[in-house]
Amino acid sequence: MAGISSEQCGGGRSADVISTGQALAEWRSSEQVENGTPSTSPPYWDSDDSDDTGICWAKPSELYGKYTWKIEKFSQINKRELRSNAFDVGGIKWYILIYPQGCDACNHLSLFLCVANHDKLLPGFSHVAQFTITLVNNDPKKSKYSDTLHRFWKKEHDWGWKKFMELSKVLDGFIDADTLIIKAQVQVIRERADRPFRCLNFQYRRELVCVYLTNVEQICQRFVEERRGKLGKFIEDKARWSSFCAFWLGIDQNARRRMSREKLDSILKVVVNHFFIVKEVTSTLAMDALYSGLKALEGQTKSRKGRAKLLDAEEMPAPIVCVEEDMFVLADDVLLLLERAALEPLPPKDEKGPQNRTMDGGPREDFNKDSIERDERHLTELGRRTVEIFVLAHIFSNKIEVAYQEALALKRQEELIREEEEKKAKQSEQKAKRGAIKKGKKARKNQL
Repeated sequence: MAGISSEQCGGGRSADVISTGQALAEWRSSEQVENGTPSTSPPYWDSDDSDDTGICWAKPSELYGKYTWKIEKFSQINKRELRSNAFDVGGIKWYILIYPQGCDACNHLSLFLCVANHDKLLPGFSHVAQFTITLVNNDPKKSKYSDTLHRFWKKEHDWGWKKFMELSKVLDGFIDADTLIIKAQVQVIRERADRPFRCLNFQYRRELVCVYLTNVEQICQRFVEERRGKLGKFIEDKARWSSFCAFWLGIDQNARRRMSREKLDSILKVVVNHFFIVKEVTSTLAMDALYSGLKALEGQTKSRKGRAKLLDAEEMPAPIVCVEEDMFVLADDVLLLLERAALEPLPPKDEKGPQNRTMDGGPREDFNKDSIERDERHLTELGRRTVEIFVLAHIFSNKIEVAYQEALALKRQEELIREEEEKKAKQSEQKAKRGAIKKGKKARKNQL
């Protein structure tokens, strides 16, 4: 009988892999992040404090945990499936399930993360978790990492990979002294519907940043380019833009101020709904970026009022949007902001993309410290810029443009009424002329 030992550290079978990342094995194996590399990044990157509402939310660090499973005498296992001991993360009991000979996949090692005692789960049980499963190799650079995000509930209580690895490859350095080592990192997500929320324990996030930064850049880029494209077309239509400018300059200042602001919650709910997509492994990192971007925006507003700065002023472009208590407020005249948004690109990409980054011959400690700080600041700026464009586009399309279209409709209605009145007046005039002509003819006839 094979021996199994387990070690816990820290706080479905029914599906094929949904999301996996090409892990940066060399970086992840260095354990620099796990050992707590010092950071000089903005404080909200390293803090779990998610808001100032006074509500006691569970912190990501309290919902994160690691687990190591050592399967001894692996070659002697003749069972179809094997379960680890249960371990607790985020107040939920989990276990790792493997099929040494594959689950509906011949010649593959199948591997899943499962909720323990799933038959006893209440119907309302529903928790999103992001997790990374690592198959440890003798050569740390060759360790196999897979990441995914899933909503666990009563009918989907297990999730993972039917084809985690070919059995022939398992023998290539993954078994040492007939022992297979599997590591799990599990992050239970505390969701919020009303605003971007912190998803990830900061150490786990830093690891994922080094793998998925390019993906998050693409998500933000697609969104911003789409909104910029719409604004650009609006401005390029000279007749329409001229008409809009005349409308905007023709209304009073109070009306402009009213239309240039909106409740935070009403916009941030839409932001969360747009960007947090369960089963998209990058959703958590994107949400963390939006959270940090919003914090940076709030900090920038405070710094403009003479309070402490959260980022150096030279690193923060002039704001498009300000945060005033529970309101988003456009930071300048909408005409200037629309033109700026249509022309101003996202922060430039890091030429050393995380999935292609190498040591470049430099010391590993310096590489990690500098790259982590650079990537986190870049991610924060991506989030800030995305929030600003989202808010500007939302206020413009849902308030200002609506008012503009209503003004056009009212103007058109007035024109139609005026045209109808002119038509009626012309008809009356013509009728009067015909009556006069007819009366004249009758008078002449009577004279004869």
